[in-house]
Amino acid sequence: MANRIYNYAAFYVAEPFNPCGLGAHATPDFVYYNTLRAWKGKDASFPFYDAHGTTYDVRDNSTWETLKDRLHQRLRNSKNIILFLSSNTKASQALVEELDYGINTLGLPVIVVYPDYSYNSSIADDHSPNQRARALWDRIPVFKNNYYKVPTVHVPMDKDYIAKALSDLDLTVQHKQGNFCYCY
Repeated sequence: MANRIYNYAAFYVAEPFNPCGLGAHATPDFVYYNTLRAWKGKDASFPFYDAHGTTYDVRDNSTWETLKDRLHQRLRNSKNIILFLSSNTKASQALVEELDYGINTLGLPVIVVYPDYSYNSSIADDHSPNQRARALWDRIPVFKNNYYKVPTVHVPMDKDYIAKALSDLDLTVQHKQGNFCYCY
C-alpha cells in the first residue's frame, strides 16, 4: 500500500457549477472545507493534509471522465475521507462517486463533520449518532447504505473534535482494525 498521508475532503458542490466567477466557492459546503484549510494555514500543527492539492485542479468545464479520474487519484493518495454533511448537502454525481469509490473500493475510513452543529451533544447520544445526525444521512444514500463497511466517526464542526479524529490512527486505512460507528 502506498504511503497515504492525505485527508480527502468530500463536500457538496452544485451541479452544474454556478456560472458566476465564484463557482464552487459559492457553495456553502465548500466553505467548510476552506475552514479546514484556514485552520491549517494558521496552525501548522493542525493535522489536516489536503488531498485536493495532490493533482491538477479540475475546471468547471472539465468532462466528467477527467473529473472522475482526478477524484480517484486524490482518493488513492488518502488515508481517510472527511465528509461534510449539512442541511445544504445533496447527493451530487461527484459526491456519490467520491463516497462510493472511497468506501466500497478503497475502504477509506470516514470522518463525518456536521457543520450545522458545534456541540457533540447535538449529534450524539451515548457515543452513537442520534436521530438528528442520522436524518442527514438520507441526503446521501450511498453513505447511508455503506457507512458500516468502514470505521466511521461523527463530529460537530469544532476544531478540537476534528483534530482528534484526524489524529486517530484507527481512522486511517493503514491502521484500521474492524469497522465501527461512534461519536467522540
